[in-house]
Amino acid sequence: MEQILEITGTIIGLIYLWLEYRASIYLWIAGIIMPAIYIFVYYDAGLYADFGINIYYLGAAVYGWMMWKYGTFVKRKLHLRIEDGVQELPVTRMPLRYYLPLAVVFAITFVGIAWILIRFTNSDVPWLDSFTTALSIVGMWMLARKYAEQWWAWIAVDAVSTGLYIYKELNFTAGLYALYTIIAIFGYFKWKKMIVSN
Repeated sequence: MEQILEITGTIIGLIYLWLEYRASIYLWIAGIIMPAIYIFVYYDAGLYADFGINIYYLGAAVYGWMMWKYGTFVKRKLHLRIEDGVQELPVTRMPLRYYLPLAVVFAITFVGIAWILIRFTNSDVPWLDSFTTALSIVGMWMLARKYAEQWWAWIAVDAVSTGLYIYKELNFTAGLYALYTIIAIFGYFKWKKMIVSN
């Protein structure tokens, strides 16, 4: 059963990645289904931080859908130059003022999750698990805001996760994340061309 869930999650993950690469709002539908599946896969594998992050992903997917769907309102609030008739939130650069707060959120979350995993679970990979989880929290927020730099976070998360899942013998998921790493690099350059000045 676990392998069937993992294969299903991998297939949905590929669809998600394709939609994200294209900056399609429909990525959020896959973004709701995929974590619902991986909650079971990660818990069974003892990847408790990854288990927890998928609960966060469910909520973040709803937030991301709302941000992208009602982009006109958000764009006006952000004082972006917009074309008449454009509804969806555009791809933009992340404002410099967010870098330090996001770095602080990452650091606190990283250490906090690692502490919880070391103290309260039997995880044998607490630091790597907490690293990918903390950076995923930051990356998901950046994706919901449609910042091109969100790809930087995913490149790091995906590369580390590939090794982690190989170690945990989640081979389909490891293959998916290896592909994610490669496509995330191409995704950044694609989104870079789509940037609307802010």
